[in-house]
Amino acid sequence: MTWTRHLVIFARLPRLGTGKRRLAADVGPVAALAFQRIALSALIRRVAFDRRWRTWLAVTPAHGGPWPRRLPRLTQPSGDLGRRMGRVARSLPPGPVLIVGSDIPGIRPLHIASGFKALGDHDAVFGPATDGGYWLVGLKRRPRFLDPFVNVRWSTPHALADTVANLAGWRIARLDTLDDIDDGAALRRHRQRSRRP
Repeated sequence: MTWTRHLVIFARLPRLGTGKRRLAADVGPVAALAFQRIALSALIRRVAFDRRWRTWLAVTPAHGGPWPRRLPRLTQPSGDLGRRMGRVARSLPPGPVLIVGSDIPGIRPLHIASGFKALGDHDAVFGPATDGGYWLVGLKRRPRFLDPFVNVRWSTPHALADTVANLAGWRIARLDTLDDIDDGAALRRHRQRSRRP
């Protein structure tokens, strides 16, 4: 049986004063909104239309937004990040799933392909973030769905460790560490890297 590979981009509708609150506290709401829009648009252009996987947008709020018409949309359910990711992962048709955030400018198609490849002989895969969280989580979802998102201390340096602890005894792979742009310091690092030849 051939399984479809599912890539899910979690995205919040870019609106002034909503989302990226920690970043906005450091750089101002207009600059945070500009980053959010640019990062989401660039990520969609880079990875969403690759024929090796099917891309879904998991969006909040459910209505509004200039979302690309060619991409199927899912509404993020209520609850913390773990509950939202778990419910979205369970709702997809059969096949491995990777979930990524929309505020990681370093994501490239190679990372997505590597994540799916890792799920060939692992039960889960993570893309660690420099802040102790992760920019990618992938689950094989067979022979059964593993829910690693319970009792995770989200938005802390413990998020990755807590999630991995929920998968004790399962085969886990890790990808490259990337920066999740959540504050002014991370944005400055990203801009400095972008200026390098």
